[in-house]
Amino acid sequence: METPDTAAQPPEDNEEHEDNADNADTDSAAPTGVAAQDWKTASADPQYRAAVVDLLGALAYGELAAFERLAEDAKLAPTLGDKAELAKMASAEFHHFERLRDRLAAVGEEPTAAMEPFVEALDGFHRQTAPSDWLEGLVKAYVGDSIASDFYREVAARLDGDTRSLVLGVLDDTGHASFAVEKVRAAIDADPRVGGRLALWARRLMGEALSQSQRVVADRDALSTMLVGGVADGFDLAEVGRMFSRITEAHTKRMAALGLAA
Repeated sequence: METPDTAAQPPEDNEEHEDNADNADTDSAAPTGVAAQDWKTASADPQYRAAVVDLLGALAYGELAAFERLAEDAKLAPTLGDKAELAKMASAEFHHFERLRDRLAAVGEEPTAAMEPFVEALDGFHRQTAPSDWLEGLVKAYVGDSIASDFYREVAARLDGDTRSLVLGVLDDTGHASFAVEKVRAAIDADPRVGGRLALWARRLMGEALSQSQRVVADRDALSTMLVGGVADGFDLAEVGRMFSRITEAHTKRMAALGLAA
């Protein structure tokens, strides 16, 4: 998965860079509660442990699915260079999956069992949003994966230090951000009619991704409790609403980076 906001922003967006700097100052504040603990201390709470296992299971299957999807998308690539680029990104996603799988095993959890509850929802999302061509595949990887990454980053702020470092590490940009922006913008420049079709596609992805995230959380009690404040400090129902508003705002900025209307 990837978090491409910084890499893909238009250079003239100075105000946003200033806002990001302000946010960085806020994020650098000393963590409190669970966020100030290590895994050994925090996992003594069985509900917190269950929430983290769910989170890592969802992330692990998401990375495995991303690997499979990128490998498939490579078949649609118009040039050998594009095919190689997607293959490299798929490899990076698989390495992220391996880190999550190994972490689950290290804390005494069976990785397949941890992933299993999320297979149906994630597979359903990918079936409903199967791209019809190369450009739709790029937009899906850039927009769809980034929405998921935004969600996991929001949750990561409330995790223990060890788990937070792992989660943020596997959300590192695999290089798809700048690659997708370059290719999509070039396609729109060549044929402006492409922009309208891709904008509609990206809006559909946004709706499906948010619905899928909400369904997954609603089906898993431990994750639900984490988001509304029972396990990880700092979240309440109002904050959950603000969280999804932030995710929506980030999506709008990504659309602008692609040259598409939100």
